Amino acid sequence: MSVGNVGARSLLLTKSLVSMRTQLGDLQRQMATGKKSDTYAGIGLDRGLTVGLRSHLSSMASYGDSITNVGVRLDLAQSALTRIADIGREVKAATAPATTSGPQMTQQLALSSLGEILGLLNTQAGDRYLFSGLAADTPAVETVDHILNGDGARAGLKQVISERNQADLGASGLGRLVVSAPTVTSVQLAEDVAGSPFGFKLTSISSTMTGSSVTGPAGAPPAMSVDIGAANPNAGETVKFTFALPDGSSETLTLTATASTTPGPNEFTIGATSDVTATNLQAKLTTALGTLADTALSAASALAASGDFFDIDAANPPQRVAGPPFNTATALTNGTAANTVSWYTGEAGSSSARSTASAKVDQSIGVSYGLRANEEGIRWQLQQIAALAAIPLPAADPNTTALGAKLNDRIRPALDVPAGTQSIETIQAELAGAQTTLQAAKDRHQQTNATLSDLLQKVEGVSNEEVAAQILAMQTTLQASLQTTAILYQTNILKYL
Repeated sequence: MSVGNVGARSLLLTKSLVSMRTQLGDLQRQMATGKKSDTYAGIGLDRGLTVGLRSHLSSMASYGDSITNVGVRLDLAQSALTRIADIGREVKAATAPATTSGPQMTQQLALSSLGEILGLLNTQAGDRYLFSGLAADTPAVETVDHILNGDGARAGLKQVISERNQADLGASGLGRLVVSAPTVTSVQLAEDVAGSPFGFKLTSISSTMTGSSVTGPAGAPPAMSVDIGAANPNAGETVKFTFALPDGSSETLTLTATASTTPGPNEFTIGATSDVTATNLQAKLTTALGTLADTALSAASALAASGDFFDIDAANPPQRVAGPPFNTATALTNGTAANTVSWYTGEAGSSSARSTASAKVDQSIGVSYGLRANEEGIRWQLQQIAALAAIPLPAADPNTTALGAKLNDRIRPALDVPAGTQSIETIQAELAGAQTTLQAAKDRHQQTNATLSDLLQKVEGVSNEEVAAQILAMQTTLQASLQTTAILYQTNILKYL
């Protein structure tokens, strides 16, 4: 009896065992990774869909990174702007008439507030300065010391205010006005130079004095006058002079006739005759003008100088008094980088501030979130507080308290932000719009990512239950095959027989 070739059959069984072992290993890998295959080729016809899904998910991950980075920058910017707005309200509260602190204490608050605002404007997110426009690698603003005190040959705000104050007060200290007596019963006020931007500007004159007459303002340079006439005025009757000041405000000086030989502030004594009364009126007008110049005009001058110093961009350099001498100057001139500190050191282009930083957060959606420290809303508050911090307020000067009050009366409404002026809240609202867009894109990406990931899992993934069942069946089959193979390898002629 013949015996078949056991060796050939054993080889086939061995190959079958190796194949099953490979399949079992692949099933075990699927169980461990949850993936059908380590390569796209192993996925079959769905490999093109898999590539497309993964590309889309990768794009959304990139958008997600942009949303995260921009979100952090916007949060930091909003935090800085919120604090700057709070500082403005704190300084405004300190300038209220009911405040018991003196002008020097208010000025000290303004100085510390100025330093804090400048620090906030140099806020960084990573290595990016948020308020520098396109120059994101450059600090947005100079130091408080350089801004106030200058830097060597370059003038700071204090020097600019001093020069402007000299120009506004003039050599006589009367606000560039000339007091004269055209006739023995009249008093005239005239501007010293036609067209000068400095000092008081005559607006109107009125009188309730019996028998008096007023003229002007008219002429070049403008002048206005009051003539008492032949008869004396009665006690309590007044003459009013109204002036425009360099910061756009106005002041009215009211002088009242009195029978007292020791007239009070802004009172003039009625003399024996109208010409004596006119002389008394002229003397009182000169004194009152000097006081008004030292207080209201100096306050307005400081705010005007601060505006000229801070209101700068690529097309508008800081403005300085054309001098020396400054007390007779008649024009402003452009400050230069060589002689005047530029408080804003970031990029100052003509494009909108928001356009200086942008990011795509979806295939067809982008957000613009750039900032510049010299935006009107920020600059407006900064220049008010800086003027309060820089103006001289000597304790020994009897007019300092009144000067501080006049300055506060101007800064307080200015910090409320006049109509038509950009506010910090406006900037925050624009950034909030960008934040809303970011959040909407983030939510949309999360929903899309969940849907696509689920689809990708169905294409690439496996069912753990099915794989476990296949592994169990494969292990059973493999075990049976191994047992059979072992028996065959142990077969000999005697066992076969």
